[in-house]
Amino acid sequence: MESTIQKSIRYGFQERLSKEFPSQLLVDVAEFCNLECIHCPHVEFKKSKHYSAAMLDVDLHNKLVDEVRDHGNGFTQYIRYASNGEPLIHPKIYEMLSYAVCNSSCEITLTTNGVLLDSEKNQRLLDTNLDVVDISLDAFSNESYEEIRVKGDLTVTRENVLNLIKAKNERKAKTKIIVSYVEMPQNFHETEEFEKFWKKSGADYVVIRRMHSCSGAKKELAKTKRQDNKLIERKPCLYPWERIVLNPRGHLDYCPSDWVYGSHIIDYRETTIYEVWHGEVYKKLRDAHMNNDFSQHSFCGQCPDWESTRWPDEGRSYSDMMQEFKDFEE
Repeated sequence: MESTIQKSIRYGFQERLSKEFPSQLLVDVAEFCNLECIHCPHVEFKKSKHYSAAMLDVDLHNKLVDEVRDHGNGFTQYIRYASNGEPLIHPKIYEMLSYAVCNSSCEITLTTNGVLLDSEKNQRLLDTNLDVVDISLDAFSNESYEEIRVKGDLTVTRENVLNLIKAKNERKAKTKIIVSYVEMPQNFHETEEFEKFWKKSGADYVVIRRMHSCSGAKKELAKTKRQDNKLIERKPCLYPWERIVLNPRGHLDYCPSDWVYGSHIIDYRETTIYEVWHGEVYKKLRDAHMNNDFSQHSFCGQCPDWESTRWPDEGRSYSDMMQEFKDFEE
């Protein structure tokens, strides 16, 4: 069993991970979503006391971008618009993306389910000049998509994505188009077909993701993962050394897959990201992970997804892909 000192050498701040400022900022602009995907807790979340259909205040968003410019330059890899809702639902999303591209001094990425990406929105999205659009599809066949992405229509969404790729190529836009796929029992049989189709169709990258329990929110999967995790020594989760989340209510969280606001830190109106990153909350959180003592951090203690987070020396991650895109441009 590794000691705390050994863990601090193996884990902790290293390579892209910076003690000065988060290497990633996740911005969740809208609690609302237009789909009811079976691997996502949004259906349960919408019925819970935690749901409020909040939309992120634009001025607060701009405060984050300005902080990244002033304190994250050279440390922050990217700002990622993703998390618990569909970003394109926010009426000001294109303004926010444009502001981030022009002012942040880092890469800007958007994750969307692609349902709303008609021809007009494709053009507006490319007009922002963002770096990456990541479309979550999770199926190759109409049958699998209908089962997994409830309320969606793959015929429509696939055409949206193909049109986005076409528009990007016609404009010679720098924006990279990613299509992604969470592998699960319902689609496992078509993973290879999915990857071949989208590579042939001009996607810049096809991401195949592993399922996780959304920090314990998907209870049956969480139960299975906890049993599997008993066979291995717990390692620190990557997130306390990598990222901060701004949620639609304007609060800062430390976990991007928190559906019960168990990782809430503070209202962003009352502080700065720099102060929080260097403050006691993150210090104690990192200590808890290094010491494997979650007596004061029950949200992390119950989460079985620590095993799925990849430190810089543990294989490929989304951050590696983003760095490759940047290196290619340079």
